[in-house]
Amino acid sequence: MATILFCLFVAVVGGVVKGAIGFALPLILVSGISMVTDPKIAIAALLVSTLVTNVLQTFRAGTGPALASLKEFWRYVFAVCLFIFLSAQLVPLIPSRVFYFVLGIPVVGLSLIQLFGVQLTIAPRHRRKAEWGIGALSGSFGGFAGTWGPTTVLFLLAINTPKAKQMIVQGVVYGAGSVSLLTAHWQSGILNKETAPLSFAILPAALFGMWIGFRIQDRLDQALFKRITLVVLIIAGINLLRKGVMG
Repeated sequence: MATILFCLFVAVVGGVVKGAIGFALPLILVSGISMVTDPKIAIAALLVSTLVTNVLQTFRAGTGPALASLKEFWRYVFAVCLFIFLSAQLVPLIPSRVFYFVLGIPVVGLSLIQLFGVQLTIAPRHRRKAEWGIGALSGSFGGFAGTWGPTTVLFLLAINTPKAKQMIVQGVVYGAGSVSLLTAHWQSGILNKETAPLSFAILPAALFGMWIGFRIQDRLDQALFKRITLVVLIIAGINLLRKGVMG
């Protein structure tokens, strides 16, 4: 019972952060839940909440903006979904701590650079290549570690995406990726009749937290939104490195 209550608490916290800045629910869930259970169970636990909350985020501003974002970023979305599905098949075979290192180091480094005033930018002429390349990288992280948010956020910041649009684009990318991730882990065996009940059980807690987070998000201006986003990325990245060291 104590383990379930802790998982519900983690889901509420993750939902609040997700609602406020548009990402980090899978990071928080996999980091928190893996403290009290096997990391593969933690990955299974995040699947349902990640899918549902991303669908809500995608369509919060309406169907039109979501479809427009999909049309604009289809290359990135396609690359993310494809590489999530492919890399997820390797999760049962490869130690997770390897990928925590691979994801944590660039997230912390790039976020610190931007937080201290160095603006990373992607020139318009390089954007198409960046969408394919960073999308493939993000999808690989998503399949291995259950999270493709940090690299997606860094990409959107690098092309100077406004806050309102960034929230919609993140929802589209995460929503499509969540479908791919859930399908992939049903195929890989990570999501099964033993792990699915926990995944469904924490959904109400995540939705409640997200409801709170939406109200926080509506009060954030663009500059504060970006600073908070970078701080959350740094904290999440450090935690990934911690998991890489400690397992």
